[in-house]
Amino acid sequence: MGPYSRWLVLCLILVVTIQAETKPSISIQVDCLGNVMRVIAGPLGLNFLEVSVGYNNSIIPVTQRLASQCGISLWNHPGHIELYVSLQNCFAHNVEDRDFTTTLNLRVYGAADEEETYHVSDTCHYPAWASREIICDPDYMEVSVRRALQDDSQPIPFSPLSEEWNKPADPRRSAEHMDLHSSAFQIKAIVFFSPDERPMSVTQALGKGYGVTNGPTRLVVRGSPTAPEAYQQDVAGVPMTILHTSTIFEKKWIASQIDTAVACPTGGFSVTDNTISWFMPRHIDPLISADGFKLLEVHMGVNGQRLDAEEMAARQYTLVINDVHIITKIPVGAIGGYMKSAVKDNEYYTSYTIAPMLELLWAEDMTGEVTRYKVLFSITTPMAHMQPQLIDNTVQGEHLFRVSLGTFAADVVLWNITLSGVVLSVAECNARGFNVQELGSQNGFKTFTLQVPFTDPLVLKTNEEGTTLYSLHLVFGLHVLHDSSPLAYAVDLDSRAVDQVAPVLSGSCAHEVFDIIVNYGTPDFHFQIFLGKRSLTPTLAQQYGLTDHGTHIAFAVPFTDQSAVFEVIEHSHIKSRLDMALRYPETSEVFQAFSVSCSFPSTLTECYPNGTMTAMAVKFESVPTMNLSQLTLNDPTCGPVYTDDRFASFTFSVNSCGTTRKFLSNVLLYENEISLPESMTGVDDPEYELKVKCYYAYNATNSLSFIAAHANNEPYAEPAGGGLEVVIRMASDESYTMFHGPEEYPIPKYLQEPFFFEVELISTNPHVSLELENCWATLTADSSSLPRWNLIINGCPNLLDPNRVVFHPVYTDSRVQIPSHYKRFEGQMFAFAMDQDFLSDQLFVHCDVVLCDANNIMDGPCSGQCPSHGNEIDGLRRPGQNRVQSSNELSSGPISIIKNN
Repeated sequence: MGPYSRWLVLCLILVVTIQAETKPSISIQVDCLGNVMRVIAGPLGLNFLEVSVGYNNSIIPVTQRLASQCGISLWNHPGHIELYVSLQNCFAHNVEDRDFTTTLNLRVYGAADEEETYHVSDTCHYPAWASREIICDPDYMEVSVRRALQDDSQPIPFSPLSEEWNKPADPRRSAEHMDLHSSAFQIKAIVFFSPDERPMSVTQALGKGYGVTNGPTRLVVRGSPTAPEAYQQDVAGVPMTILHTSTIFEKKWIASQIDTAVACPTGGFSVTDNTISWFMPRHIDPLISADGFKLLEVHMGVNGQRLDAEEMAARQYTLVINDVHIITKIPVGAIGGYMKSAVKDNEYYTSYTIAPMLELLWAEDMTGEVTRYKVLFSITTPMAHMQPQLIDNTVQGEHLFRVSLGTFAADVVLWNITLSGVVLSVAECNARGFNVQELGSQNGFKTFTLQVPFTDPLVLKTNEEGTTLYSLHLVFGLHVLHDSSPLAYAVDLDSRAVDQVAPVLSGSCAHEVFDIIVNYGTPDFHFQIFLGKRSLTPTLAQQYGLTDHGTHIAFAVPFTDQSAVFEVIEHSHIKSRLDMALRYPETSEVFQAFSVSCSFPSTLTECYPNGTMTAMAVKFESVPTMNLSQLTLNDPTCGPVYTDDRFASFTFSVNSCGTTRKFLSNVLLYENEISLPESMTGVDDPEYELKVKCYYAYNATNSLSFIAAHANNEPYAEPAGGGLEVVIRMASDESYTMFHGPEEYPIPKYLQEPFFFEVELISTNPHVSLELENCWATLTADSSSLPRWNLIINGCPNLLDPNRVVFHPVYTDSRVQIPSHYKRFEGQMFAFAMDQDFLSDQLFVHCDVVLCDANNIMDGPCSGQCPSHGNEIDGLRRPGQNRVQSSNELSSGPISIIKNN
């Protein structure tokens, strides 16, 4: 029923069917609003709508004359059409004056010779007829009266009409020639009072455009407000059009007549700058013939639909009733109406249109008749000149013109923009990076915004002593939709800015990282740094150890970072490249691009004394779509134990997976190859082959000599009593406040679930500190067993682990008295070992620890952790404490693996 359906009308939509011969592009809404039916069709855009009715298996186009004769009114709104159809229209299928079915055909067509036809059929139920019902519409006037019933005190004036009159009247034929039963009353003539009497036959009345319908219980007379027999009369200061008729019925020697009258306002409103006031007579004299008039109900609405008091207050509508008038006041521009644009001599004008409705119900004591009076009115304010305002929002330093133009009504569109003589459509402007937008407001108006970078070639540039004047001539090309009226608005923009020097990007190769430097240009020069396809966010900047040195910023990107690409493997080196760019943040335009390519030493293959070989395969730039999980060794059944989108890890023994053996001088050579199976490679697919080699000496003697002597810079321990104890424990979470006890092992963990370890030196000596040297995981309690996964190497996270451990700082609290006696780290539950079948049911974590003299800071094994906890830019160690003693190796209890299915 639409958004304002709080009024419960005595009308139900029983059937609504919508069909389209082509793909629908508009929506249809059908409402039964008392004694009228409303059809809303839209949005139409630039298309047109043609209305026809279905009647007796025929399609009849609705002309303006036929519409007023049959009770059909068409109202144009911005983007859509509203049809108001009387329930008692000429073509309605009338069942006992209760159910009325109307069938419409809506044809939508445009300049592109494409059309769509919609079939709409709706049945409205309306049982509560008043004695007299009047509809006043700008296109027609209608009065419907109940025919007199039998009165026992007088002779029967006429008998009920024959069943033929139950059929809808056909305006194309005369009621005089209808096939009636001989006992039925026939309409002999219709007398019009203008105010002189003008009798006509039904045929003559129909020929003049009047509508006459005789339903089962009601007589309907309808005419145009401009009909010749209609006359004007001033009623309480309101001009009204009046149509007064008397219909004469005959049956043999009996005659009867029914008088009807309808009076509709043609004016009665006033407009100020802010308010519309609509006056209706409270007592419509031409329609009231007896004393004892009593006004029973007054309802106000918009677009044919009643509004309750709450909705009227929300829209700021007011309704005042005094002894003479019913006064409706509506703010200009209020919800329910719409603004309409016009252009004259390239000047912009607007008017406001709204369609208020008044519905009255009154009774006359003398006759006992009740009249329901409905007025569908249309009010349009005079055209008012509006001067569009252009606001220059350009901010110095942004190097960007920002302007807005408004305000305009909803029927104005931005067609194109001319910049320095070049005409561009809105789509072309946005594609060029100008960011054209249409911004709406709550009052229905709109504003257009435009951004143009100073760097665009259409912006004129003039250099003057260290400054640049940026100039742009703009012409906004606007159109009014309903009549395609053009409107041009021209403006010249100027902005002066200090000449700017752009930042400069540079890079070099360092130990396992790309060292990147960005030298600042002119202050306030805004730019964005892109690494590969990723923007350098604050999180990434922290991860890369970004430092601001005032004149420049510096950071280091690991060569294994996902922003870099692998180009090729050369012997024991990987060639990696990092593509970088500096962009303007407003337009994302690149003003400097830079690439640095380096060869990094990398041992992709490791050979263990027990005959185990490990190898790492990487994805190259030349094979960006390759799925590394499909790689295999010589034996296709031997796949990787871990893969992600950049790395694949293999672990196998020298006597498995198709490994070959060669005897060379003093060594054995074991070889394998990582590649794609032939079944997964196409003719045009690039090849992927990675050789894996291990050399084992089989006839050699190795000697090791050492000299035990105290060096001046090495610490030594004096004999003393006491002992040192180091423990490792697993915490429940990253707060490190609760730990798992021995009775809880094995501790269950899901794959990729985080784990938290703490290593503690049990000592009260503040001059001794604890450092982690190496930590690793194995499948058994034997720390030397294979396979082995390195977590911490030389005090730093394993760079080749895509899910590297993170160190947590330790602070003094109620439990921690000496923070240097503690080390805490977090990792994921072996996300790098994704082959669940390879894993056993348990894992063990082992660590080598070093005890150091905190007072003797020198280079050596006790150089401390990496430059900052959680920063894995490189594996360099900073100078720190010196080792005094190495403890025995520590091992955790078993961790039970819960494998995800």
